Amino acid sequence: MLSTTRATEDYLKAVYGLATRGSGDPVTTGALAHQLGLSSPSVSAMTKRLEREHLLERPGPRGVRLTAQGERAALRVVRRHRLLETFLVRVLDVPWDEVHAEAELLEHALSDRLEERIDNALGHPTRDPHGDPIPSRDGSHDEDWGECLGDAPAGGRFRVERVSDRDSEALRYLGVLGVVPGAVLEVDEQSPFEGPQWVRIRGERHALGAPLTRLVHGRTER
Repeated sequence: MLSTTRATEDYLKAVYGLATRGSGDPVTTGALAHQLGLSSPSVSAMTKRLEREHLLERPGPRGVRLTAQGERAALRVVRRHRLLETFLVRVLDVPWDEVHAEAELLEHALSDRLEERIDNALGHPTRDPHGDPIPSRDGSHDEDWGECLGDAPAGGRFRVERVSDRDSEALRYLGVLGVVPGAVLEVDEQSPFEGPQWVRIRGERHALGAPLTRLVHGRTER
């Protein structure tokens, strides 16, 4: 099994996250720098190193993408991260808006043996507290994000499947409202001129701005 450093794992996971949330195009150095909070020159130097290690490839002049080897390494980190989030919520009762940061710290130190014990103890969960699918041990995985709540048509019902864990304050607010995986929202209307989307949650009407609706993904129920 490939041995990777913490920095390598952070880069591969960031490339994977950006690629699966986007259109499938190569990930630009600028987007990666913004995601990691680093300077573009630093990111350029690291991506070149990862290319030499056959973890990234450059299909064109404007971006990078994971090789098959790089994707396997990225999925191992994603699996550990999401298992840890699930463990922290279920066993230690850590709020769902706090577990992402904790799992970011712990994911690099988790051994294969402890990962397996956590997976067994949790009953082999397939999704973490935010609804993100947990990659299997054999590497098979589907990162389907589904439909964005902001694109859901008025007059329909929207079943929440995933909520992005990148903004802890937004997660806390959405959790208080009840916008969590498994919840069904009634989409009342979309205000014009980029105004809020009005939804009913547990019978109460709420206005959600675009920064919030972009975090919520699922399926429109016809």
